[in-house]
Amino acid sequence: MTDKNKNNSRRGFINKLAKGVVGASLIPNIITAADRQRSLQQLARQKDHYSANDHIQIALIGAGGMGTEDTNTAIKVPGVKLVAACDLYDGRLADAKKKWGNDIYTTRDYKEILQRKDIDAVIIATPDSWHKDISVAAMNAGKSVYCEKPMVHDVSEGAAVVDAQNRNKGVVYQVGSQGVSSLGNEKARELLKDGAIGELNYAEGFWARMSAFGAWQYPIPADASPSTVGWDAFLSNNKKRDFDPLRFFRWRNYRDYGTGVSGDLFVHLFSSLHLVTGSIGPEKIMATGGLRYWKDGREVPDVMLGMFDYPQTDVHPAFNLSLRVNFVDGTGGTNYLRMVGSEGSMTVEWDRVTVYRNKNASDASDPLTAGKQARDNGKQFVYERKHMMNPDKLIYEAEEGYKGAHFDHFYNLFNAMRTKGKVAEDALFGFRAAAPALLCNDSYFSNKIMHWDPKHLKVVNK
Repeated sequence: MTDKNKNNSRRGFINKLAKGVVGASLIPNIITAADRQRSLQQLARQKDHYSANDHIQIALIGAGGMGTEDTNTAIKVPGVKLVAACDLYDGRLADAKKKWGNDIYTTRDYKEILQRKDIDAVIIATPDSWHKDISVAAMNAGKSVYCEKPMVHDVSEGAAVVDAQNRNKGVVYQVGSQGVSSLGNEKARELLKDGAIGELNYAEGFWARMSAFGAWQYPIPADASPSTVGWDAFLSNNKKRDFDPLRFFRWRNYRDYGTGVSGDLFVHLFSSLHLVTGSIGPEKIMATGGLRYWKDGREVPDVMLGMFDYPQTDVHPAFNLSLRVNFVDGTGGTNYLRMVGSEGSMTVEWDRVTVYRNKNASDASDPLTAGKQARDNGKQFVYERKHMMNPDKLIYEAEEGYKGAHFDHFYNLFNAMRTKGKVAEDALFGFRAAAPALLCNDSYFSNKIMHWDPKHLKVVNK
């Protein structure tokens, strides 16, 4: 499938609010050339059709909440069909057949999925502790992969996934930080490159949750038991323990299986920041926080603050980043990435970008004013002629009908599979986004500053 087959929900940005124009040479056209090309091809997109033999056939490994959401989105992409599902809890396998049809194949064993010749790609939505093992096995079996973030459970695992992708040339590997495919980040990258906020010097991100679900208090099924849960398989690459439904169903609360708020949420912000700036990562990482509210036996903090030093590179200046996550009850579901430059700032969301211009950045006198002042300097007065002010705020929003970053992320995966192309968030990108999030945890639990070499992908001991 070529670009002309892109779904007609992929829309450009419109300028919803602006008091004027920042400047033709500064702010690019709101609808990019790529967006206009998409518009010209709408008729072709409406004709998308695939025969049964043309379908990309996928399987789900890990049929919990995120895996279900991923699958529901993936099968909305034209030419994609779900044929199998895998999970270690029998209740989820029964639900999978109810959701997606009795004809799908279900199993507890992910290796049975990888052995099937009729499966082209897998969605990996398991606990983080299984991401590396299943990713590597899937690529070695010739399957393309959509793996939920973070790509790995520990920085020591990242090289194996990158190596598996490099060795298996026929597969496409996409990490599931869907913001990487969002129109918001795409527009922010364009604006930053064109100087909309001047030279970047600082960035910050915030993510808050308020619901019990958002605090990882996932429900425990009434029939959860050693007979309905594949507990031994769950622990087969981990520390052995007696059956504990809390650890199985609320795995994010425990360090053996999850990566805490940093691995769950910071990684989204790193992915967006790296896409927008072209950065490969920070060199210095430090974190603090605490378990302030959810004292329910969990091992990971519900409040975390991280600070990161990004060095100067060929594509961006040196800058600092601060990130915050708050799981304490009673907060709002707010999240954003804010980037501050020498001439303004922008707040980046997946479907919106808001640019704020510094007032003093638009105060340069025009030639007529400068000339009048120069002529009058020898007299008893200086005529300070007023001039037109640039706007201090512009908002860019996705057009109505935009299906969102999640859909586009899956579309990009399947399009790359059909065209033998590439995706933005491959294993190398995914590792460079995961590493600082994981090292944030290491900093918190070891109470020390972590040093990272983002170019050579290794921890630096100092």
